[in-house]
Amino acid sequence: MTMHDKTMRAAPTVNGLDMQAATATIAALKANPELAQFQFRARNKWIDGGVNISTIRDFYGAGREDDSRATDFTFTNGEPPVLLGNNEGANPVEFLLHALAGCVTTTTVLHAAARGITIFELSTELEGEIDVQGLLGLDDSVSPGYREIRIKMHIEADCSDEDLDELLAFTPAHSPVCTTVCRPVPVKVERVR
Repeated sequence: MTMHDKTMRAAPTVNGLDMQAATATIAALKANPELAQFQFRARNKWIDGGVNISTIRDFYGAGREDDSRATDFTFTNGEPPVLLGNNEGANPVEFLLHALAGCVTTTTVLHAAARGITIFELSTELEGEIDVQGLLGLDDSVSPGYREIRIKMHIEADCSDEDLDELLAFTPAHSPVCTTVCRPVPVKVERVR
């Protein structure tokens, strides 16, 4: 019996995760890998200037369209005055940091629970630099995206420093947002008529 198996059977919840449900989900995915295929969706509407609103609700997963969400999640994208906005909301590159922080955090918590590690505290700070000459098309040699993103994670848990280091080395390669940001992913923009 592995540590993972012992943990899954020992505690009903670890880090707020239902370990019985986790065991059932893993067993279902092993028995039918098609259930692991998900499609997430977002819709966006431009309002004015740098303001646009994204809504997220439906997705496909576990072999069917999900119907668990009664209402949309709504996110306002804006810009600070220095980038011609009025702080209507965080800007898209800040939302990227938010998505990355959330995914790395969730992935860390999930894999800590699977390893039997109880997390007492976890917080992250993210920062990255962008040269807006790329965005504005002022210099074609300048990428419009982040040059580097740094995640500083503060974590306290009931395990050794070595176990934490191993967990944190494992996490980025299993975080969907982190791996999406860290490798080229085709993005196709097509005009709908």
